Amino acid sequence: MAVFVLDNRKQPLMPCSEKRARLLLEDGRAVVHKRYPFAIRLKDRVGGDTQPLRLKLDPGSKTTGLAVVRKAGDGQHVLCLFDLVHRGFQIKKALEQRATFRRRRRSANLRYRAPRFDNRIRPKGWLPPSLQHRVDTVTAWVERLRRLAPITALDQELVRFDTQRLDNPEISGVGYQQGTLLGYEVREYLLEKWGRECAYCGATDTPLEIEHVEPRSRGGSNRVSNLSLACHACNQEKDRQALTDFFATARGLRRRLKQHGHTADIRLERVQRQLKQPLRDASAVNATRWALFTALKAIGLPVTVGTGGRTKYNRQRLGIPKTHALNAACVGPMDALHHWQVPTLTIKATGRGGYQRTRLTRHGFPRGYLMRQKQVKGFQTGDMITALVPTGKKAGTHIGRVAVRKTGSFNIQTQQGAVQGISYQYCTLIQRGDGYGYHSTPSINHQGGAGQTVV
Repeated sequence: MAVFVLDNRKQPLMPCSEKRARLLLEDGRAVVHKRYPFAIRLKDRVGGDTQPLRLKLDPGSKTTGLAVVRKAGDGQHVLCLFDLVHRGFQIKKALEQRATFRRRRRSANLRYRAPRFDNRIRPKGWLPPSLQHRVDTVTAWVERLRRLAPITALDQELVRFDTQRLDNPEISGVGYQQGTLLGYEVREYLLEKWGRECAYCGATDTPLEIEHVEPRSRGGSNRVSNLSLACHACNQEKDRQALTDFFATARGLRRRLKQHGHTADIRLERVQRQLKQPLRDASAVNATRWALFTALKAIGLPVTVGTGGRTKYNRQRLGIPKTHALNAACVGPMDALHHWQVPTLTIKATGRGGYQRTRLTRHGFPRGYLMRQKQVKGFQTGDMITALVPTGKKAGTHIGRVAVRKTGSFNIQTQQGAVQGISYQYCTLIQRGDGYGYHSTPSINHQGGAGQTVV
């Protein structure tokens, strides 16, 4: 993974290799500017020649992939990969809890007040806070990476591959419900809804077939709510059976469930629940993609949009595994992609804490109180630290995000899990909390990921 480089005036230069950055630090020519993502600042240089870099984005509901690439004559070269994990669900849950608490207080302690929410007018383009968070977080990281690298253009995956419009530019309205796009959209919908695995036995590394949950011979329809994905063995064995009869009597299914570590009762309940579940993640992406495009254009860099069909084509043609960051690297037109086997820095949005100082029960009654001061012994929750514990059961080096306690005994959230009860005396600050948690994911080789996703 390349290291970001700044000059003496904190202007971005071309990223360098890890080895060169280590030599510059050892010679005293550079100092560490930022740990996550790692960046150094040169002491003896102002300005310099740079090459244009592109920042590519693959927006997602839960995770957005980002990739910094350099374009050359033999193709594009990957410099850095990032997975940006959003916290939209936590925001939605917190807002619902706040509304519940307020509703209880108003109904219990105050006189009746007429509802006024019908008088509120939302501005044009308004998004719920859980969705606006995705747009704001991605935009903030685009700006942050611009300050670390000479990025001159942006690439965003915006729309799917519209095969019908290519065949017939005049198509509109009900015409979209007929022809090739219907099958494409239905299959992509089912792949997302059922997690790219067999709905019945949970098999993943096998071709999947579209299957009617309620058979046509028993009155089942072709509606997408009656469709699922099944491996060939399950599809053949189920045949015309009802769903409950299939799980109760199929011997081959029970054998396959045992191989994948599932039970028939839990799997049946999951299928019945999943049939009624809408594609929430796809709806979130559809609702935010144009808002994100508008926000990226406001930054001032040229924005090129690509389609999901082209991204998928590039990834399959080049034999690249499917991850969020590598999907971003495959956005847009390209001939070849080099050096994509680099570690991925996972950036998880954690927030900066809250003002609430009282712990509440699920009914809204107080059950405990938090300390008023934000810092303890020079540390605060969210800081990235290194704890070197010399002796005891927790001896070793622990690197991660700290949660402070008034006693000076901290908890550290590492990549391997939480480590509790670490004294502040063993802790060294790496980077102040900025609302994100960081950890690095090892690189994926050609054999490790290619061909594992059913497409």
